Amino acid sequence: METSQPGNRPASDVENAARGDMYRFVATLLASAPSQEILDGTAGLAGDGTALGQAVTALAHAARATDAAKVEREFFQLFIGVGRGELLPYASFYQTGFLNERPLAEVRGDLSRLGIARAEGRYEPEDHIALLFEVMGDLASGTLSAPDKAQSEFFGRHIEPWAAQFFDDLAIAPSASFYRAVAEVGRLLVDIEARAFSLAA
Repeated sequence: METSQPGNRPASDVENAARGDMYRFVATLLASAPSQEILDGTAGLAGDGTALGQAVTALAHAARATDAAKVEREFFQLFIGVGRGELLPYASFYQTGFLNERPLAEVRGDLSRLGIARAEGRYEPEDHIALLFEVMGDLASGTLSAPDKAQSEFFGRHIEPWAAQFFDDLAIAPSASFYRAVAEVGRLLVDIEARAFSLAA
C-alpha cells in the first residue's frame, strides 16, 4: 500500500484514491478493534521502499504476529479501559487538556458546512481521530464533494495541530503492540500530508 502527496502539482485521480484509501485504512484500525478478517487482510499488505511503505510492511508483520482476541484486549486497554483508556484520541483533549472543548465545536461547524452528519450508531465525539481521518479520506478521494481548498483547510484545522503527538503517544503507550505499528503508519501519513500541503500553499 502506498500513499501519494498532494504536493505542488495536481494529484491524479489514482493518487488521490490511494491517499483516501490510506486515511480510511488507518481510520478503520482506530475506530474499533479490527476483526480477524481485517487483520488477515492487513497481514497480506506489502509496502514499497519508502518510509511509509516500510511502515506498512512492519504493520503487516505485526498483524501476522497477533490475532483478533489479542488486538481486542489491546484496543480496550489503549482506548477504553476501566474508567478510561491509556489514550484519549480526541482533538479537544490534545489541544486543551479537556474533552468536549472548543476544537470539538470547530469540528462540528466544519462538518456541518461540508454537509456531513453523524452516522447512525456512532456515539463518540466528532473530534475522534478515526472520524477525522475518515473525513480526510473522503475529501482526498473525491467521495465527498467539496472545494479544492477543503482538504488543506480541514487537515490544517483539525489534524495537523495534534495528530502527530497522538501517534507519538500511541507508539510508546504501555499496552501498545500491534498498535505501535499502526502509530508509525499514522505518524508518517500525517507528516507526508503536512509537508505536501505546505509545499502546495
